[in-house]
Amino acid sequence: VVDGDQRIALATTGALVVDMESADLAAAAAGGPFAVVRVVVDTPGAPLLRPGTPVRGLTALRTLRRAAPALRTWLDATGPRTVRLAEPRSFCAGVERAIEIVDRALDRYGAPVYVRRQIVHNAHVVRRLTDRGAVFVQEVDEVPPGAHVVLAAHGVSPAVRADADARGLSVVDATCPLVAKVHTEVRRHARRGESVLLIGHSDHEEVEGTVGEAPARVTVVEDEESARTVEVPDPTRVAYAMQTTLAVDEAERIAAILRERFPSIAAPRQDDICYATTNRQRAIRAVSADVDLVIVVGSPNSSNSRRLAEVAARQGVPAHLVDDVSELDLSWLAGVGRVGLSAGASAPDDLVDEVVSCLSGLGPVTVTATSTGSEHVRFTLPKEVSH
Repeated sequence: VVDGDQRIALATTGALVVDMESADLAAAAAGGPFAVVRVVVDTPGAPLLRPGTPVRGLTALRTLRRAAPALRTWLDATGPRTVRLAEPRSFCAGVERAIEIVDRALDRYGAPVYVRRQIVHNAHVVRRLTDRGAVFVQEVDEVPPGAHVVLAAHGVSPAVRADADARGLSVVDATCPLVAKVHTEVRRHARRGESVLLIGHSDHEEVEGTVGEAPARVTVVEDEESARTVEVPDPTRVAYAMQTTLAVDEAERIAAILRERFPSIAAPRQDDICYATTNRQRAIRAVSADVDLVIVVGSPNSSNSRRLAEVAARQGVPAHLVDDVSELDLSWLAGVGRVGLSAGASAPDDLVDEVVSCLSGLGPVTVTATSTGSEHVRFTLPKEVSH
């Protein structure tokens, strides 16, 4: 036990406290995680051999009692478990293309390069590109005339392109080719004089851009109730299209109602819901059949990430969407021995690795993969950044 100048000298080494007892508890953990919560009552300003120590001791006891529930929550979350990784997961070809477009634009033109809205719906991706010199804006009227602007992967309406042209902006289009396909379908139906029922979420950027292709002819159908009540001028001249990031089962139920109400309705030539959304939902369904909990990594404004959590929940398993490992709640893990883990198409896979690492800190983890297929899709880059 040291005091006075000796204690002050120890403090200059960077040490905060001296703990001479807790290490003996490690053996009881048998190599597993363990935690010790201690309250220090003797400090350089209030040494141990002073009259106030008993009072400080009582305060310390009350502090420990307040800490006990948190320690209990941690303890309940510890233990061996299996993590089942859904495959495929994380970035799709459209997201990889969009991110590469911004990176290449920065390399070629230098910072700043402006991006209308989030290039993809993930806060971590946006933060990394911001650090490189990308400037994210809400609308093109915030971009200085003549500057370079990238249009996000979710697509835009013709009005946005016209605004960019009016400001003399150098436009690099990062619209996902599968979203562009839906835009083409809508324009084709509109030219034929058909009403287009767009299955999707009206507040999503992709839907806003698609509606903008023919605002007078496109009606958004958000759910089954809307499908039962929507009206069109001519029931014999109607078509439907879909937002690319919907839950497949939910979208099909809505489409089935529309086909029943409008027998002559024109369907998409190919499925509008993109291959990546379909594949990730199929994988999460397979994982959900054999786990106690599902964690989906993705930002809350990512439609495809939210749909993954919803698909898992419909399989009868608790499912949570987290932006990253910091949002994990230990209470979710109490008594959970099998965790399913996936990531939305706009979420980097290293965020999944961080979740696995966190779970490993709570006990031995066995990682397995549940694969329902592989992806080998690659989209070409626009000419502005391809050479």
